[in-house]
Amino acid sequence: MSKIWVYIDQFKGEALPTSWEVIGAAKMLAGQLGGGVTALIFGKNVETIASEAFTYGADEVMLADDASLEDYRSEPYTALLAKLAKESSPEVVLFPTTTRGRELAAMAAIDLETGVLADVTGLEIQDGSIVATRPIYAGKLLSKVTCLSRPQLITLRGRTFSKPAADASHTGTLTKVSPVMSEADILTKVGAYSAGEAGVSLTDASVVVSGGRGVSNNPSLTPPSGMDEKQVEIWKAQQGFKLIGDLAQVMHAAVGASRAAVDAGYIPYSHQVGQTGKVISPDLYIACGISGAIQHQAGMRSSKVIVAINRDPDAPIFKLARYGVVGDLYAIIPALTEAFRMRLGK
Repeated sequence: MSKIWVYIDQFKGEALPTSWEVIGAAKMLAGQLGGGVTALIFGKNVETIASEAFTYGADEVMLADDASLEDYRSEPYTALLAKLAKESSPEVVLFPTTTRGRELAAMAAIDLETGVLADVTGLEIQDGSIVATRPIYAGKLLSKVTCLSRPQLITLRGRTFSKPAADASHTGTLTKVSPVMSEADILTKVGAYSAGEAGVSLTDASVVVSGGRGVSNNPSLTPPSGMDEKQVEIWKAQQGFKLIGDLAQVMHAAVGASRAAVDAGYIPYSHQVGQTGKVISPDLYIACGISGAIQHQAGMRSSKVIVAINRDPDAPIFKLARYGVVGDLYAIIPALTEAFRMRLGK
């Protein structure tokens, strides 16, 4: 019977939705390999998450609820996960491909002397072994890989595995575990948090509307007087991103951007989609004024449906898009926003 573990990524007592998708993937593996699914929950005041884990299909929860684990810090989280894994010898530990999940998997691999299969988009069983599919070469190819050492540590890309239906009647075994490190032994300290931007999370969104360098290309706009050339460019781009924001709001979507738009100062880095930004897999991705460089494609290629709006009919983004509109985004986006507003009753 294989032991399949899932790390539940949480922040301030709230689990990230991708964690439940990982439980769904774990249940699929358990169904083929035999055995149960164990959820690992570390934090402070996180017993509610343990209850949620059972409703999404976990058979067991290992719960570490302690003040030293209130804020995610790699040292105590890694030490605890490694200790538990050494004691129980799971076959595989699955993580969501979040910032915390990636770091924890990498650091735990060092302590456990094993490997990590990162950003996996598919899992299957061949001859009793787990075979993972992951994108390589900026998403142009898919590679099938296995891990020969144990435990296997695998991070799963968000929105590529189905979230299981919640079942309030499902329950399991709750096992409480103690932290390994005391507060005095933890070198990293969390001083404070700063508020992030409000809006739909880019990584969790089912719909993303993104803008590129082309959002600044509107010669009909008259900028305020006294601006230099660069200020005029940024001002025009901001007007373009206001249109993108309006469309995103109507569709309850997240706002994304290309690296070119971020590097030009049009929008903060937190919105960047691509090889050096966020890798996402929404149901619908609308690219506005984005040419579609290979680095950008690496971040959104796995979107279920891609719509491209661009003046240039030869833009590379059209090769990926299911639907393409050649034209001025300043004319197309307002019309699209109004159409969705009427359709959705907003």
